[in-house]
Amino acid sequence: MSNLSRRNVLSLGVALGLAGAVPAWASAGAAAAGADPWWVWDDEVDRLMAGIVDTGQVPAVNTALQPWVNNDDALPTGLPADLAGYLQRANRLPSWADPVKLRRAADFNRRKDTYLFMLYGLGSGIMSTVIPREAKSVYWSAGGANMQDRAAKTFTFGYDLADLNAFEPAGQFVVTANKTRLVHAAVRHLLPQSAHWRAVSDEQIPISNGDILVTFHSLGTFVHRKLLEWRVPMSAADEEAFLHHWQVAIHLLGVRDEFIPKTWAEADAQSTRVLTPLLAPTTEGKELAADLLGLTAQIDLGVTRGFLNEFVRYVLSDAVGDWLGLPRDYAAAALVRTGWPAYIAFREGLLPIAPAGFYLFDQFVRAIAMLFLNKVTSPTSTPITIPTGNRPSA
Repeated sequence: MSNLSRRNVLSLGVALGLAGAVPAWASAGAAAAGADPWWVWDDEVDRLMAGIVDTGQVPAVNTALQPWVNNDDALPTGLPADLAGYLQRANRLPSWADPVKLRRAADFNRRKDTYLFMLYGLGSGIMSTVIPREAKSVYWSAGGANMQDRAAKTFTFGYDLADLNAFEPAGQFVVTANKTRLVHAAVRHLLPQSAHWRAVSDEQIPISNGDILVTFHSLGTFVHRKLLEWRVPMSAADEEAFLHHWQVAIHLLGVRDEFIPKTWAEADAQSTRVLTPLLAPTTEGKELAADLLGLTAQIDLGVTRGFLNEFVRYVLSDAVGDWLGLPRDYAAAALVRTGWPAYIAFREGLLPIAPAGFYLFDQFVRAIAMLFLNKVTSPTSTPITIPTGNRPSA
């Protein structure tokens, strides 16, 4: 995919003294194999996409892929033969996917969507801006120059994953994941050509299996922890199903099965070792966070910007809020920290009567949900397209 030798790549594992510390990552199988996810990319699709980018075929491929939406859609015509062959093999669930668990996960997503909208949108989305590698890669790639479009693509991924039919033939997530995988491969080829990205990055090739797993922990593992912290009722079967749908999702993004956590306990251990220590502010991340919060504030939230800032602090921590320079609103903070737990208790039937102030939270949740659900300009197309370059200034 490039003339960079992967044997010479500076992995984050090396930078943190974690290289070779595979038990910090994954299963006994990965440890036995001596594998390190920081040194694993997506070789076949990386090679294919590098050729497509370098020969100027991206616009034609994007045009061909546009009508390809549902999981059971036939592959579109007009694709290069080698790419079509790859997608024919990749566009399917792994043999170990459990349809019963996936259907239960879809129902769980439906039942808990109130919390998921908030946590993915104002938790995971903002957390991504304090994951230095992710923030720098997003900022200096083409998507970083248009965060509204970038957010729409991210919401598409999340919407399709949370949909009741996500993994069913009539659903869209398997196709969405494969389109995202193509985008990742293109970015892996393009970003090393950006002098701006190279100047701030501690890696030579972005979006390794390790990077994708860190992102998973900022999404699935983070959300699971928060649901437990908020005492949202979940059965053991619900928790297992929720993990399983994420296991399938990151497999479809190209993460090797031996790296994928087998249990929530394993996921928590991974997250504690490989996500939490990484969190830090960057110039790029601060600008991305300002853009994302600015987009959120543009919709009719029914709350003040101070309330929005304090909810981010509540979900992620005051340390993250300080890193991002979010102004304090102590009255809003008190409302969030006392009102949100009561709101959850009411929704879960633990409080029989909703105080009048709960209307504020209802409006807030609905607004975030609409932002999340407004995934595309056309309801029949998925706006995930392969980039042809980096950030215009890069």
